[in-house]
Amino acid sequence: MPDFQTHVCLIHLEFFLAECHSLKEKRMILRKVKDRLRSGFHVAVAEVGYQDLWQRAVLAVAAVSAEPGPLRQLADRIRQEVEQLAPGELSQFHVEYF
Repeated sequence: MPDFQTHVCLIHLEFFLAECHSLKEKRMILRKVKDRLRSGFHVAVAEVGYQDLWQRAVLAVAAVSAEPGPLRQLADRIRQEVEQLAPGELSQFHVEYF
């Protein structure tokens, strides 16, 4: 087996969507965020929590790299992007590296 390293970054984004009054409205906001992250950063994104609540949501974002440095930069850029897309709605941002 060849000698190589794989680094993984897992980001949990928790949202409080105070202005949402339906699941449809929530899904529209999350779709915009997910689509932008997928196309702009080439990461995997999924809704993983509070799927039946109108005003709360958790998205998981995953990225893989051969080096840890780019993943740290990516996490910072993703946070900035999400804060611009959904200002005031990001309640928690948690990053893990493997």
